[in-house]
Amino acid sequence: MSVVSLISGGLDSALMEMLINEEGIEQYPLFVDYGQLCKEAEWKACLSIHKKYNFPIPKVMDLKGFGNLISSGLTDSKARLNEDAFLPGRNLLFLLAGCAYAFQQNTNAVAIGLLDEKYHLFPDQTEVFIRKTESLINISMGFKVKILTPLMIFSKSDIIKMAQNKGITGTYSCHAGVYPPCGKCVSCIEFKNSLNREV
Repeated sequence: MSVVSLISGGLDSALMEMLINEEGIEQYPLFVDYGQLCKEAEWKACLSIHKKYNFPIPKVMDLKGFGNLISSGLTDSKARLNEDAFLPGRNLLFLLAGCAYAFQQNTNAVAIGLLDEKYHLFPDQTEVFIRKTESLINISMGFKVKILTPLMIFSKSDIIKMAQNKGITGTYSCHAGVYPPCGKCVSCIEFKNSLNREV
């Protein structure tokens, strides 16, 4: 078996890759540049993680025109990082890109690091979204591909604990793309709140 892993340099996707790697499954890591403000910081972390843990060298798909036109706190420095964080179509774009790449690599699975939908903020982070997207992509490509969500049974607190136990370091998840992380974006707040729940 083999799988296209949608990766970002963040904690969730790094853990997902490690879990897949531990199962002995061949991976084709794919980093999507959708015009995100944090692209350079994400990509730097991504390369470092792949080198450190001997993961396959990731490919980059350049779709930054999407974020250049579709404004959100993730893609537009003039928008509010938190309140305007929703980027319509982002996860759909990721999965379409991943499934097209899977078609090219002759593999029939794509993995994305979505967490327990009980904590979801946006409509493209649910099991219903995943299954309907999978069905649509299978129809549109005439190709049977499975969308895997190996982290969807876990909360962010679970992910942090698992990553710590596996010694995962050097990830980057701040939507602002700054050092140190901004502490204000959805990702930073989610991480902070999850740490607090562990105390």
